[in-house]
Amino acid sequence: MFKDKILLITGGTGSFGNAVLRRFLESDLKEIRIFSRDEKKQDDMRKRYNNPKLKFYIGDVRDYQSVLNAVRGVDYIYHAAALKQVPSCEFYPLEAVKTNVLGTENVLEAAVSSGVKRVVCLSTDKAVYPINAMGISKAMMEKVVVAKSRGTESTVICATRYGNVMASRGSVIPLFVEQIRDGKPITITDPEMTRFMMTLDDAVDLVLYAFDNGNPGDIFVQKAPAATIHTLAQSLVQLVHKPEHPINVIGTRHGEKLFEALLSREEMVAAEDLGDYYRIPPDLRDLNYGKFVEQGEHKISGAVDYNSHNTTRLDVEGMKKLLLKLPFIQAQTRGEYLPPEA
Repeated sequence: MFKDKILLITGGTGSFGNAVLRRFLESDLKEIRIFSRDEKKQDDMRKRYNNPKLKFYIGDVRDYQSVLNAVRGVDYIYHAAALKQVPSCEFYPLEAVKTNVLGTENVLEAAVSSGVKRVVCLSTDKAVYPINAMGISKAMMEKVVVAKSRGTESTVICATRYGNVMASRGSVIPLFVEQIRDGKPITITDPEMTRFMMTLDDAVDLVLYAFDNGNPGDIFVQKAPAATIHTLAQSLVQLVHKPEHPINVIGTRHGEKLFEALLSREEMVAAEDLGDYYRIPPDLRDLNYGKFVEQGEHKISGAVDYNSHNTTRLDVEGMKKLLLKLPFIQAQTRGEYLPPEA
């Protein structure tokens, strides 16, 4: 489906954008456009890959005209541009709205008006039962995706939803490794806190699956194992040959949950089990308000969400095996330094 086509990656200089780019560089795409606002990161990518397929567009998803300029002539879009740090979104929630909600609307509107064939948008488990501004803005982004998909026939718009992506920039694994390297205690919040564990390769597989199989308004979730934060910390200190390294418990931080959910109870009722993935079809009820107000759904009352407490739980050995899939961790075990995934 990608032969001689043009792909645009918004937020293409981030962890997800880089991972998707590396996979797609091996495909028969004619051109890959990287859209972001950071000229330094774009220049670094230009030098690192040195590939004639790559074209770089400076712009911001908040600015519709800059998005439109980049979208013209594009066949497919992977929309990864976002504000994703929980603390910064808590302090500046309107900034999260401008990028994650209004920015997504700009990308989708430009895609529809330019005749783009497919758009896959990136979401997060924090959008399910959100308690922080980042999760709330991503939940609203998903609503924008579903609403926009209702009125478009030529452009297929769908989304993927991820849990914790291991060793991505700004995530907890590089922080723990840095603390170990600096001789500082590892700081964990709650030893029993659980998080889904996915590699960047898993995340890219989900994107490709969505491009191949997405219908308008679908949200795709990959089944993933989970581990407690204490298990993760124990696994890391063993892998870097410092099993006695101190671990300090600092308590749950503002905006954190004990566990994350990838599907809500309501979504589990409608979700289609595809083996390695769940497909959440959109609620495409028409504008008949009675269907929302007067009609109920008995199945929801007995449903259970899909969360990091009730999925497959990794022990220390299982967590170590998963961690060793990461080049970042492989380098640490050899005593070498490798920066976390872009």
